[in-house]
Amino acid sequence: MTEGGMKYRCIECGNGMKSLFVQYLPGNIRLMKCENCKAVGDEYIECEIMIVVIDLILHKPKAYRHLLYNVLDPQALNLQGLLWKCSFGFLLLDAYRSLLICRSKEEWGLSTSIDYFIWTSQKILLDVFLGNLGFFSTFVLAMRIFLGTWFNSLRYKDILLAILISSYFKLCLFAMMVWEFPSSVVFIIDLYVFSSNTVALKVISKSPTSRCILTCFSAHLMKFLVTQSWS
Repeated sequence: MTEGGMKYRCIECGNGMKSLFVQYLPGNIRLMKCENCKAVGDEYIECEIMIVVIDLILHKPKAYRHLLYNVLDPQALNLQGLLWKCSFGFLLLDAYRSLLICRSKEEWGLSTSIDYFIWTSQKILLDVFLGNLGFFSTFVLAMRIFLGTWFNSLRYKDILLAILISSYFKLCLFAMMVWEFPSSVVFIIDLYVFSSNTVALKVISKSPTSRCILTCFSAHLMKFLVTQSWS
């Protein structure tokens, strides 16, 4: 996620930076300023993690730059391992989402037979596999059309990781294990994931917001149509 030997990024303008702070003594640091915009490179270094989480929920681009560029350092992390873990969590949450939608249908909820269990399992697997196949295939194509770029020019692993991590709001599905919500909440979560993906793509690709919206909307629409076709 870095360019030209710059290891970090300014969260305000996205300009590359070699370092974000200078440490004089343990617990005594001085934040570096960006040479481009003259602002503090990354103010989140001195903030509590909840401040970062709140700003991520509020879709602030600087919070996404902090997370994607200055926290997830590809040189310090096992990027391949992180991708596998995020992918597994992403698919697991998608499977639970599909299960929630199945359970919300009254005619299925009354059945406890083996046939019902097999049918539901097959539908969930098809939803997860075909839905995400359509999602990522359309995403790659939409990037080519709307952003005029291809994955290998922007390091496809970085973009894939950004999309997976920015889908963090799917974790709210776990709340539905404890409290009962209408099935419409699932689609509200989907809309929030879509908007979060858009911000992450804008940060990682530095493309206009409108083009990022079209790219993510195309991918999410394809996923919705594919999963609905099996309902």
